[in-house]
Amino acid sequence: MLQRLNSATERDHAAALFERGRTMNPRVRSWQGMRVWVIGASAGIGAETAKLLLDKGARVALSARNHAALKALAENNERALVLPLDVSQHAEVLNARDKLLEQWAGIDLVLVVAGAYNEMRVDSFDMSVVNQLLDVNLRGVFHCLDAVLPTLLAQGHGGVGIVSSVAGLSGLPKALVYGPTKAALINLCESLYFDLGPRGHPVYLINPGFVETRATANNNFAMPGLISAPQAAREILGGMERGEFHIHFPRRFTNWLRLVRLLPYRWYFSLIHKVTGL
Repeated sequence: MLQRLNSATERDHAAALFERGRTMNPRVRSWQGMRVWVIGASAGIGAETAKLLLDKGARVALSARNHAALKALAENNERALVLPLDVSQHAEVLNARDKLLEQWAGIDLVLVVAGAYNEMRVDSFDMSVVNQLLDVNLRGVFHCLDAVLPTLLAQGHGGVGIVSSVAGLSGLPKALVYGPTKAALINLCESLYFDLGPRGHPVYLINPGFVETRATANNNFAMPGLISAPQAAREILGGMERGEFHIHFPRRFTNWLRLVRLLPYRWYFSLIHKVTGL
């Protein structure tokens, strides 16, 4: 279901929000009035990013499975729209999309943060956990894209941001399933940029390092460069304001991982083993 505003009005609206330059994406020049759908907004990075967007004057649709957490986040803010959903359920995502368009008639940015995390090694391989992570981290993202891409293309503007992880840059211990799902999202964002970038639609590949969330709370190893969820939210919006495609943080850690990935495999495996002890 697509509801479009007058095309001239849409173009004027997009021009007021984005500024074109020599960056890979148009720079976000103002969050005021921007229509942002945050999928995975009930906790952690998603919740903090939604809060920051509301503070900056954006209209924010809040989606996740935890309806109570979304309502608490909205706090009767007239610019917040609560749309509970489970990303693994395609019909729920489409239904939420329809309700959003009934209210807003368009979308300026879709930010997919929803994800699941489980440690796994070969001696604890569990196919039920594999399927859970595939459903949330990978199929769920495709469900979101299926819901929003027709709207964005029909509008002629609007962007997509997908939260992956530095765990997707290369193979790591204890990430037997989590890492490959995030690696797929990195590839997905790169492929999306080929299609959407030339049409003027921003695409944001977001690769956090270690962030203080429920997902990392049980990690029993040192987490280099650990930052808070509010810091992560500031990094994400800051990267969009600068027109970046690859938003990764904290850079002292993420750039180290990117560099290490270029080593020959013999050196790479040896170094990661020494650093992690695994």
